[in-house]
Amino acid sequence: MKAPPLSAVTPDSFRHSRSRASQRPLNLRNGGPRKKSEATGWVSWIAVPLLLAAPALADTPLPPARLADTQLPDPHQEAEAEALMQTLRCVVCQGQSIAQSDADMAGQMRAMVRERIARGEKPSAIRRWLIERYGDYVSYDPPLSAVTAPLWLAPLVLLGLGAWIARTSFRRRRRRRG
Repeated sequence: MKAPPLSAVTPDSFRHSRSRASQRPLNLRNGGPRKKSEATGWVSWIAVPLLLAAPALADTPLPPARLADTQLPDPHQEAEAEALMQTLRCVVCQGQSIAQSDADMAGQMRAMVRERIARGEKPSAIRRWLIERYGDYVSYDPPLSAVTAPLWLAPLVLLGLGAWIARTSFRRRRRRRG
């Protein structure tokens, strides 16, 4: 059965012209139902297992950094390292400190902090070095500068805006009642 020309097809005739047996979408160029591509079958047999295996394949085969999960022998140095790691943000997780994160990058950063503290560097020098390397974002307490000014000023501006809106709202209520 040949399909009618496109000019003769109306929404009503199109809706009732197809039988229940051929509910596949029509290919309007050739005038018949679309046929499922042979490539679609084998692609799904490959794509689905790859998508299911993706989380397992995402893990790195490299071993963790030497001091990533090992404490320093000196308790005072380890306490300094731990205090510094709590104030540094993981650049991968972005919501955790490098002390809490399980990301490989956080492990490397923990190892760098411990190595430098073991060499005798001060935590403030290590913090400056990490900020130079990764930017102000790595610190939970970014310094006030032209770039970070919105971070520091936005809460104050929003608090002032909220107070102004509340004040005008209360004034309107008093005028309506009075």
